[in-house]
Amino acid sequence: MTTAAYAETSAPDIVRVRVGAFLFMAMFLFLWVSITPYVDLTGEAILDPSAGNSNRLNQILALLLSAGILGYGLLHPMRDIILQPRLLLAILYFWFLLVSLVSAHPMLGIKGIVLSTIMTVNASIYLLLPASERHFAKMLGIGSLIMLGFAYYGILFKPTLAIHQASELREPMNAGLWRGHFPHKNSAASAMVLAAFFGLFVASAWSRITGLAIFALSFLFLVNTGGKTSTAMLPAILMLGWLFEKMRPLRGLIVVGGVGLFNLFAVGSAVFRPLGEFISGLGIDATFTNRSDIWRFAFSALAERPLTGYGFRAFWQTEELVYSGGSVETWAVAAANGHNSYLDIALTTGFPGLLLTLVWLVLLPLRDISRIAPDREKAPLTRLYIRIWLYTIFHAGLETLFFEGGSFVWFTFVFALYGLHLQSSAVLAKGAVPEKRKRVAHA
Repeated sequence: MTTAAYAETSAPDIVRVRVGAFLFMAMFLFLWVSITPYVDLTGEAILDPSAGNSNRLNQILALLLSAGILGYGLLHPMRDIILQPRLLLAILYFWFLLVSLVSAHPMLGIKGIVLSTIMTVNASIYLLLPASERHFAKMLGIGSLIMLGFAYYGILFKPTLAIHQASELREPMNAGLWRGHFPHKNSAASAMVLAAFFGLFVASAWSRITGLAIFALSFLFLVNTGGKTSTAMLPAILMLGWLFEKMRPLRGLIVVGGVGLFNLFAVGSAVFRPLGEFISGLGIDATFTNRSDIWRFAFSALAERPLTGYGFRAFWQTEELVYSGGSVETWAVAAANGHNSYLDIALTTGFPGLLLTLVWLVLLPLRDISRIAPDREKAPLTRLYIRIWLYTIFHAGLETLFFEGGSFVWFTFVFALYGLHLQSSAVLAKGAVPEKRKRVAHA
C-alpha cells in the first residue's frame, strides 16, 4: 500500500474515502462473519455438500459487493494493479479452463474459475480502499473486534450453535470445541491466527491497546478451538517471520525448502512407509489427524492423470466418488477435499497447474520481498503481509486453501500478495506529504 492516495481534502476525495471505507468493512464482514453465522450442524442439510451454495441472498450480496469494489478500483489512479500479473494469471486460468473442459464435470470447473477470478479481482483492489496505512489499521482493527464479538457472543449466548456438540452428524468427536459463528473449528482456528496477526499490526500502526486486545482474544479463542496445527503455527510463524526478516540470504531456502520439507514429511509419510515409520519414531502423528488415507488415495488417482488432472474442482465430492459404494476400499472417497492445497491443485489441474500456482503464490512474492527497500522491510505493514503469506503457504500443506472462492483465508492471502507487491514498489518521501492531506491520511 502506498500513501499517495489523495492530493487534497476536497469533497470528491472525502466521498471516495467514505465509499472505500464502506466497501472495505462490508467485504470484511461478509467474509469473516457472513450473513448466516451460527450454522446448526445437527441438521441433515449439513450432509448435503451443495447446501452451502444455495443461498441466493448470499450470491446477490457477493455480486453487488464485487461490482462496487470493481467500480471503485476502475476509477482509482492505481487501477493498473488490478488482476496483476495479468499474463501469468491469464495462462494459469486458461490452463485451469482447458483441463476443466476435457474433464467429466466441466461446469464445476467453470464455476470455480469464475468465483476464484472474482475473488482475486476483489483482493487486488482491497488495499486501494483505505486512505492510508493508519486508516487500513483502524478498519482492520474494528473489523477484527466485530468478528471476535460475534465469536464470543456465540460462546456465551448460543453455545449449542457456537460449540461443537456430540449430536452433530458429521464429526461428533469435536464435541466441546469452540467454533463461534464459523461452520467448523478449523475455520475458526484459521480465523484466529490471522486475527492475531491483525492485532499485532494494529498495535504498531494504530492503537496499542486495541491491537493487544485483539491478539489476546484471538489467542484465547484459538486455544479453545482444539486446532492443534493452527495453535502450534501461530508462534511458529512469528518465529519464522523473525528469522525470515533477519536472514536475508537464506529467504529462498527458508520458504522453498521449508514448504518442500513440510509437504514431504506430511504427504510423504503417507505414501512412503519408511518415512512414515521414521516420523512416528519422532513422536509425531504420522497420519496427521487421519489425513494419510486421503493422501494415499489422492496420490494413486494423480498417478493416472499427472498432466491434466481431473479438472478444476472436478474430483472430490463428485458422483463417481460419492456413489462409488464398495468399489473403492477406502473411506477417503467421502472426503470433502484432499487436505493439502498443493496435492489438490496437482490432482485437479495436473503438474502444469501446480507449477503455475507455485510461481504465482511462492516465487513471485519472494521476488517482491527481495525488492522491498531496506527502510520498509521492518515496517509493520510488511511484517503483516509476510506473516499472512508464510502462514498460508505452510498451512496449505494440511488444508485445501488455494483458489477457494468464498474463503476469507484465500482472500486475505491474495490481498497480502498484492500488499507485498505494493510494498516492493512503494516510494515515500516523508517530507513530501502536503499539509492539506494530513487529515485524510489519518482518518
